[in-house]
Amino acid sequence: MKPGPRNLITDVPGLKVGNAQDQRLKSGTTVLTADRPFTAGVHVMGGAPGTRETDLLAPDKSVAQIDALVLSGGSAFGLDACSGVVAGLRAAGRGFAVGPARVPIVPGAILFDLLNGGDKDWSENPYVALGRAAYEAADHGFALGTVGAGTGALAARLKGGLGSASFVLPDGTTVGALVAANPLGSVTTPGDRHFWAAPYEIDGEFGGAGVDLATGFTTPAPSLKIAAMQALAQGTELPTEGSNTTIAIVATDAALSKSQCQRLAIAAHDGIGRAIVPAHSPGDGDLVFAVSAADPAKTISDGDLGADLGAIGHAAALCLSRAIARAAALAHAEPGDLLPSWQDM
Repeated sequence: MKPGPRNLITDVPGLKVGNAQDQRLKSGTTVLTADRPFTAGVHVMGGAPGTRETDLLAPDKSVAQIDALVLSGGSAFGLDACSGVVAGLRAAGRGFAVGPARVPIVPGAILFDLLNGGDKDWSENPYVALGRAAYEAADHGFALGTVGAGTGALAARLKGGLGSASFVLPDGTTVGALVAANPLGSVTTPGDRHFWAAPYEIDGEFGGAGVDLATGFTTPAPSLKIAAMQALAQGTELPTEGSNTTIAIVATDAALSKSQCQRLAIAAHDGIGRAIVPAHSPGDGDLVFAVSAADPAKTISDGDLGADLGAIGHAAALCLSRAIARAAALAHAEPGDLLPSWQDM
């Protein structure tokens, strides 16, 4: 396997990604869409998810395809970014046809970035406008790091961010991942130089620091994130539950059904476990959407869950690990940050 030409999820033909952010707010939104509806599934492994319209992605639900996916900061407020995307799609004449009406289908997921040093004293929820702006900005090329849904993201020891990566399999199938990494756990080994995902790095794509040669890791280094958030909370009780989360999308141009997309999302969660320690905690809302951007008329039989889907799932997990490390490696410092960026460390 080798990365696609952009090393982004948009190496999967037909997909586009847009970012919108407000550095004063220290938050933002990322949207994945395409020129035509696409098949999707989802799997949640964190204990504190925040989502919109994910139930309809279950294989037994009637909606076959969707128009966009949203990853957003803002906790529950960020779910309104989906409404901005719905408005943009409606203006473009997109959506599920119900007689003369068009209903855009836009599932989404959020992460918690309300205590990260940004100005959250808004009078009107800013995420509707951020969602619309991210949708309008959608293109094949997009920035990584401190942008979009990763603008205010923090890992345990340093800044998180928005990451992406891709692979082209030997048979020509393309797989990609997009992630907003804001985990309770750490993306780096003790010492903060080496990424847990280092064994999967391609051509120095997240700094080339290499693999940590130390062994025997059993206890993560103390969380600087929790300490900084506690200080910002000014003595009020700060539960870790719900104050984190890694949200991701994996995609392929292989023709998959909804049930196969769900299986792809399950497999891709391995990528979170390999790149973040600890992962899938009660205080994270870890979630992976899985997308098939192929012509739905070409879907593989649901009974064929063999080597092809297994290889795609493996590639998706590796892409997700790489994307998580790239998110942190490409993050940059901004005024008022609670934690340093990996680049600055």
